[in-house]
Amino acid sequence: MMSKITYIGKLLRDKEISCTELTEKYIKSIEAENKKLNAYVNITAETAMKTAKNVDEKISRGEILLPLEGIPMTLKDNISTKNIETTCCSNILKGYVPIYDATVWDILKNQNAVLLGKANMDEFAMGSSCETSCFGGALNPYSTNHVAGGSSGGAAAAVGGNIAVYGLGSDTGGSVRQPASFCGLVGLKPTYGTVSRYGLIAYASSLDQIGPITSSVEDAAIVYDAISLYDINDATSQGSKTKTTNTLKNSIKGMKIGIAKEYFEGIRDDVRESVESAVKVYESLGAEVVSISIPQLKHALPVYYILACAEASSNLGRYDGIRYGYRTPSYNDINDMICKTRSEGFGKEVKKRIMLGTYVLSAGYYDAYYKKAQQLRGALVNAFKDAFKKCDVIVSPTVPMTAFELNFTQKDPIETYMTDILTVPVNIAGLPAVSVPCGFDNKGLPIGMQIIGNSFDDAKILNAAYQYEQAVKNHTFKELETGVRL
Repeated sequence: MMSKITYIGKLLRDKEISCTELTEKYIKSIEAENKKLNAYVNITAETAMKTAKNVDEKISRGEILLPLEGIPMTLKDNISTKNIETTCCSNILKGYVPIYDATVWDILKNQNAVLLGKANMDEFAMGSSCETSCFGGALNPYSTNHVAGGSSGGAAAAVGGNIAVYGLGSDTGGSVRQPASFCGLVGLKPTYGTVSRYGLIAYASSLDQIGPITSSVEDAAIVYDAISLYDINDATSQGSKTKTTNTLKNSIKGMKIGIAKEYFEGIRDDVRESVESAVKVYESLGAEVVSISIPQLKHALPVYYILACAEASSNLGRYDGIRYGYRTPSYNDINDMICKTRSEGFGKEVKKRIMLGTYVLSAGYYDAYYKKAQQLRGALVNAFKDAFKKCDVIVSPTVPMTAFELNFTQKDPIETYMTDILTVPVNIAGLPAVSVPCGFDNKGLPIGMQIIGNSFDDAKILNAAYQYEQAVKNHTFKELETGVRL
């Protein structure tokens, strides 16, 4: 797969197209395609054109462009953007305009990244289909009868539909990797702490991590290298230890690929077969397959929902109608105002998770649920440490299925929650993981493979993903005939 970022950057530097012309093409394409995909909830054409003009002026002066300079992109709508509405796709934050930028956007803005708009998402990042958005769900560019995935579905739909070169999403339990899998893209969840969370509107602070959604592994590495800087504003920030683009072409001969049987239980046959075929590609490249077992994985999903909802109930307590966001128009006193504001402003899924989180933190149930979940979290962290003594990376399916049809979440909410079962362990342990396309089902919908690494082994998993991508690029991947054609 060709790096789209590198290709477009070369066009700009060689003056084969101006950044203004490029941006105009993308904006026109968004105006046409977004009606079908619902990827964007706010198109920032004026901001994009202003940045494009700055890039063109820099090129005319003969100055060297940075890798992401002039590249059109999108941000998930829970990433704070100064003077640009940021809603988390919730009625309770409609009209909220931040007074500061998230660190990731501050970094990219200083590199003249061209922001095309804010991308659709599940409300407060709570969901697996993007259908809990107050703006309606983003749709899958491979089939608009299917979801784009969640919660970063808008970013995935935009990149997959070729109306953004790359997008930044947030991954709390798989919300970058799952939509990337559903839309045939690369989705990277970095090691916790390598990318600053400052300015990311929190769902579950100990699990949230910002990551890129791109059309190739090299693009993911380029974006990751740009945003993985230490940030004094984030107490958990450590930054990246390695420049991943420098290690993409390293041989993986002798690399030990761990296959945990627990990751292959209860998944669809075509998904399992695609991932098993991908593992054979690794063997042909000289990697060694190692069978491992991580029994603690069976506890990951309940641990995730207990911890995530507990943190959400605390983080979302600030939305009370007093300081910012929606306020109910009719109330008797302050308690009535707060109660009505939250009841009217939050959607059904968010209220459900707040209630669950409040329950597990309550005095009578704290030890039985929250404390136990934290203990099991520690056990899972140790289990991964033991696993990585036997292998370099772990390969699994990203999701047990391909993209499900619209309204599936209403018909079977439990099955929808189960789509996170393969992705949440990584967030619980703070590990890096990347989803890479590895085939298609009989409906032509993409299947994703997940590559998991030990803490701060982001470069290692991206290299493994890149080597696979290069080995199969001639017969596994296909490009959609939508959006901008340069």
